[in-house]
Amino acid sequence: MKLTSLKWLAAGVLLSAACIGALSINHIGSPAVSAATINWEAGLATNSLPQQDHAVVGHAKSLSAAFRNASTMVLPSVVTIQSIGSAGNVGVQGGQIPEELRENPLFKRYFENTPEGTPQAPGRSQKLGTGSGVIVDSSGIILTNNHVVKGAEKLLVKLHDGREFEATDWKTDPKSDIAVVRIQSPTSLPAASIGNSDGMEIGDWVIAVGAPFGLDETVTAGIISAKSRGLGITDREDFLQTDAAINPGNSGGPLVNLDGEVVGINTAISTTSGGYQGVGFAVPINLARWVGDQLMVNGTVQRAFLGVGVQTVDNAMSKQLGLTAVKGAVVTEIRPNTPAAQAGLRTGDVVLEFDGSVIAKPADLQARVERASLQETHKLMIIRDGKTMTLDVRVEPMPATLVATEPSRVEKPSRSEFNELGLQLSDLTGDVAQKLGIEGVSGVVITGVKSGGAADHAGLEAGMVIRQVGQIAVNSMSDFDSAMKGMSLKDGVLMLVKVGEASRFVVVKG
Repeated sequence: MKLTSLKWLAAGVLLSAACIGALSINHIGSPAVSAATINWEAGLATNSLPQQDHAVVGHAKSLSAAFRNASTMVLPSVVTIQSIGSAGNVGVQGGQIPEELRENPLFKRYFENTPEGTPQAPGRSQKLGTGSGVIVDSSGIILTNNHVVKGAEKLLVKLHDGREFEATDWKTDPKSDIAVVRIQSPTSLPAASIGNSDGMEIGDWVIAVGAPFGLDETVTAGIISAKSRGLGITDREDFLQTDAAINPGNSGGPLVNLDGEVVGINTAISTTSGGYQGVGFAVPINLARWVGDQLMVNGTVQRAFLGVGVQTVDNAMSKQLGLTAVKGAVVTEIRPNTPAAQAGLRTGDVVLEFDGSVIAKPADLQARVERASLQETHKLMIIRDGKTMTLDVRVEPMPATLVATEPSRVEKPSRSEFNELGLQLSDLTGDVAQKLGIEGVSGVVITGVKSGGAADHAGLEAGMVIRQVGQIAVNSMSDFDSAMKGMSLKDGVLMLVKVGEASRFVVVKG
């Protein structure tokens, strides 16, 4: 391609020289040549589109018009947020990448940051980073990301019309990475139209708006490429995935449908280079809106609580639980004196719906329960022993702390040999239960796992407590032996095991 470019350049030089020479001869030895005008319209008559192609171009122009109209609608409500603070307050946005993100290079927040490791004057006020936001209330309430404002001592907000304001206050929810920022304006501000993120489907067109690399009011287009993504970067994740180009500085800006409605808040990208590589993630606006309302009313987010441990149903487990499809969230633990216990839920129940919303995985149940009204009775559709049934449940406020303890190691098994599963087991005594931090729990404790055995392949480890085999509760070694009678390792053995404060089902198969 470089050679081709050079050839064209050389040809252009020769042609120019020839033309100059010809003009010089005419100027010196011949009568003056009258100036000719260019006929700019000549190409239209000979190169116009065939009639049948006009409809095709019309469709493309309609899509272009849709992008233009959506951009026109949302741009006045999009803002740029600059966070100011001291070097000691540098958070996600500052000149140093946090440890948890440095260890996970695939997922980086977007900011126009100073290079990692750049020296900073301690205690000196400085720009921590630049992000985006969107006005959602004409009184001056802005929705953005928690990591846009984290560590800031002052926020400067620049509007579409060029005006700048210092934020009067801001409130954050790190669990969802959502924040609300308030500014005071003497006039009403342009608020964005809010859409319904639950109604977005894979393949729907969207545009991402923000200030990537500090370039204000940048609009890119793409589609929703996936829904309900969990990346492990926040506690509460239900991301919309998009291929609309988003880059550092887009954080907190809106993801918008073709009706000009905000359907998400841009939050993260998947990248190995730090820039756009085709995959971006946005907090669904329905979640962001709920969090924003809670922050504005209460200053914090009050989530509801069911009191269960759940896990994803996989193919092997679905067969053991008698399901006809791989679906739902299986209950692994019922905390005492909680709404789940009062509603009659049991371990091994598979939750299929909550108030009519389909539960495909544990994150779905968590999202529905946490936003459920505390004043109403809710419907849980479950499968128990192969039968579908509905339970009524009233959720409660989530406790401030839900502590999960790490399991301790146990010693001196009562049986030194490995059983057919590749396990060494012992009765769970009171002393061992106390050491494991699970007082009041019944079962048998795993004291050894044979390397390469069926239990090892299933992920079982020493210190785990087996509480159930199939549908039979296990309180002692004799219970375990009785429950194992008739079980086929070839078909798989379903077990409920407890690790610290958490429980989960495993299928041991050999």
